[in-house]
Amino acid sequence: MAVYGIIAEYNPFHNGHAYQLAKLRALDPDAEFICVMSGSFTQRGEAAILDKWQRAALAISGGADLVLELPFAFAVRSAQHFASGGTALLDRLGLVDFLSFGSECADAAQLEKAATAAESPEISAKLRTGLHAGLPYAAAMSQAVAALTGMNEAALRQPNTILAIEYLRSLQRLHSPIRPLPIERKAAAYHDTTIRQDIASASAIRQELSRPQPDTALLAQALPPASLQALSQAAGLPVMEHLLRPLLLAIYEATPIGLQQIYGIREGIEHKILAAAAKSASLAELAANIRSRRYPLSSIQRLFLHLLLRVSAEEIQRMDASGPLYGRVLAMNANGCGLLRHCKHTASIPLITKTSQFLTTTAREQPATLTPLQQMLALDTRATALYGLCFERPASPRMDFTTSPIVLPRTGRQ
Repeated sequence: MAVYGIIAEYNPFHNGHAYQLAKLRALDPDAEFICVMSGSFTQRGEAAILDKWQRAALAISGGADLVLELPFAFAVRSAQHFASGGTALLDRLGLVDFLSFGSECADAAQLEKAATAAESPEISAKLRTGLHAGLPYAAAMSQAVAALTGMNEAALRQPNTILAIEYLRSLQRLHSPIRPLPIERKAAAYHDTTIRQDIASASAIRQELSRPQPDTALLAQALPPASLQALSQAAGLPVMEHLLRPLLLAIYEATPIGLQQIYGIREGIEHKILAAAAKSASLAELAANIRSRRYPLSSIQRLFLHLLLRVSAEEIQRMDASGPLYGRVLAMNANGCGLLRHCKHTASIPLITKTSQFLTTTAREQPATLTPLQQMLALDTRATALYGLCFERPASPRMDFTTSPIVLPRTGRQ
């Protein structure tokens, strides 16, 4: 029996995700799947379309066995840090044999070549050149790797190929025994905004859901029945615009020096933030007034969340040094319960099924007394509380303390 790790967002869980699990199941009928999934907010700094427990349960319905939360400290970061957090968490379970991921390039040898090049000493100068020219990190890295290897730069810039290379880089740094297993991304491109067939991008699905009257027939084409039902029954979807006023207040009350302490604020962008806040009437307008070639929309959206949660660069530096300090269980089936029991003997980090056993709301109010694990977990709980404000009717700020992992029966193998 082999255990396969998957790092994902499932925002929402769609037919492409189901395809990956089915493809792996066809290769290995006895496979077991542990998924590491972002929590309340995604890598691009957006509120997840369903809460993390709902998305985890849909992943279980779609064929996964155990879903763990990727801590906010790594989930809402650039591809490099998102990948390093996810791979480190899987590695620390001591149980995972393969890391499977979708990629526009499914040639493992080519991806290994790119990952090795990205770790080489020669890459630094080329990377600096791109960054100094104002390129975002991903674009600068793709350009540098292409120059060093002769690989196609356009292919290297594809979002899932960028992530795939970062996964391999992280596995190499960790000297992990986990073996990479790329699956060619089928049909839709990552940034497609239109549903054209049964496998559509998550972006296209979210775009359709954002319409005043979504086309249910079109969504049914791209979503498993359980996902369609969960989205149809949702009382309301999160709207980031609800965070505008608390964000503006946080900026109004800040000083340039204070803003410089927040993770992601550097190179003088604090002055641009202060100026933009004084003339912006919506979150989209605020982001548009700050963004640049060097700071694309995804970076700005992540920056907003770090600002709202008062996440300092020093805090993130400490968490990067430690890596994920726990595996937070969101959902599982009967098979996943067995994996969880096994992990308790093999993992080098604790597996959390009840937040209050590791952190209480009272302890959270005294940040100076918290252990590194509690600090990382406290950030997750504050992110969940912030997520609750994205709804017309705010959700409880205590969801992390009152919600248990979802346990579903083991479905028939597909």
